[in-house]
Amino acid sequence: MTENRELTKGDLLGPMVALAWPMIVIQLLQVAYNVADTFWLGALSADAVGALSLAFPIIFLLISVGGGFTAAGAILVAQHTGAGGDDAAGKVAGQTLTFVLGVSVVLAVLGFLVTDAMLGLFPADPETKARVIPLAADYMRLFFLGSPALFGFFVFVSLLRGYGNTRTPMRIMFVSVVVNVVIDPLLIFGFPALGIPAMGIEGAAVATVLSRAIAAVLGFYVLFGTTVGPTIERAHLVPDLDSIAEIVRVGVPSALEQSMASLAMVTLTAMIATFPPAVVAAYGLGNRLISLVFLPAMGLGQATNTVVGQNLGADKPERAARATWLAAKLVAVVMLVVAVVALAFAEPIVSVFLRTESATATETIRLGAEYLRVMAVAFSFVGAFQVFLGAFRGAGDTKTALAFSAVALWAVRVPVTFALAIAGDFGATGIWIAVAVGDVVGCLAAMAWFTRGTWKDSVVDRDSDTDDSRTSESTTTDDATGSPSDPVATDD
Repeated sequence: MTENRELTKGDLLGPMVALAWPMIVIQLLQVAYNVADTFWLGALSADAVGALSLAFPIIFLLISVGGGFTAAGAILVAQHTGAGGDDAAGKVAGQTLTFVLGVSVVLAVLGFLVTDAMLGLFPADPETKARVIPLAADYMRLFFLGSPALFGFFVFVSLLRGYGNTRTPMRIMFVSVVVNVVIDPLLIFGFPALGIPAMGIEGAAVATVLSRAIAAVLGFYVLFGTTVGPTIERAHLVPDLDSIAEIVRVGVPSALEQSMASLAMVTLTAMIATFPPAVVAAYGLGNRLISLVFLPAMGLGQATNTVVGQNLGADKPERAARATWLAAKLVAVVMLVVAVVALAFAEPIVSVFLRTESATATETIRLGAEYLRVMAVAFSFVGAFQVFLGAFRGAGDTKTALAFSAVALWAVRVPVTFALAIAGDFGATGIWIAVAVGDVVGCLAAMAWFTRGTWKDSVVDRDSDTDDSRTSESTTTDDATGSPSDPVATDD
């Protein structure tokens, strides 16, 4: 467990960067799924790109429920690991796996059944309703049916991240993305020589599900066939009400946070669906590009989650605070550089992903470039916001993370979008401004609250974990001194 103890003693920057960069790569590969779909569907039609814009907020609304519980698993594994409780970390990992996979099956069936009803709630522009919404429905049905494969990989990544291992998930994610990139165009456009029919937007959904399934199988092999993560015994997979209650207690606020965020995105999408197809497509394309830009923020935010969790588990709250401020400053500088590039090359960047020649495509490129430029102003704030939210989650203070996500989305982004884009005269520009303002306000509010220090309590029993670890290692001695080894590292 030496690799995990490096997070609780000695230098902060090196271990944090070592933990964060694979997560940044994982996020890059995660975005590669969406970018690959957008790239190839952009060659198919602008309407297909618009369909993804409508589909993803609804998809995220349902899968965010399970996502909150995978986050709980990462938090609890991190804190038990920091406290020296190896067996407790393995048990919570097994319970998380069983619980989340059960939830994913229910959500898969539910999502498939409510696809048409959810899309039917959108007050769509007539052209959007006729051309875009049917394509979104085709994509969503297949995606939902395969969602347990997505959850399988997501929970694997979360559990290993909480343990302090981010390189193994990165390697598996790379394999999965390569598979997706290869089969995406084959299924979308067809390959008659191999007997593969053209499936259009449904082909993009099938490609994503198949590649995720491969990643999930590899992830389960790592969890049960190797020693690079928490040790999960068969008994750990048998549902235990006390363990599930702990996962639910920590996970429900995270699930609510993600669900609330996705519901806000659905609400925004409903507003945006009242605009012509070019605006809908630009919104979706811009969001995918922005998600690519925010990879350093997401990676450092997730690394902060683990570092804070393990240090609070090891009873080192001040070290957890130093790590958070260090990560916030680092990501702000990185995002400032990215913002300069986005401002200078917005239109060429957007045009790479939409190569069809039509009036709709031309207008989509113009609007997407405008969206990217407006958001560039807020990039540093968005980066720091993710770090502070990661710190709250790592502390198990998921209710606070929920509160500030609500501030950014429901107190700012949704009402400002309505005021500027729907009720006001700003049009599509009002949408872009609302997104940026929401993230700036959320960041400043979260940073102010973080300075109060009320997040610094661990949610696990450190003494119990330490006692269990000492008992299990009571026969282990240090080779040099012959004295009992201390399972919990301390600061130098």
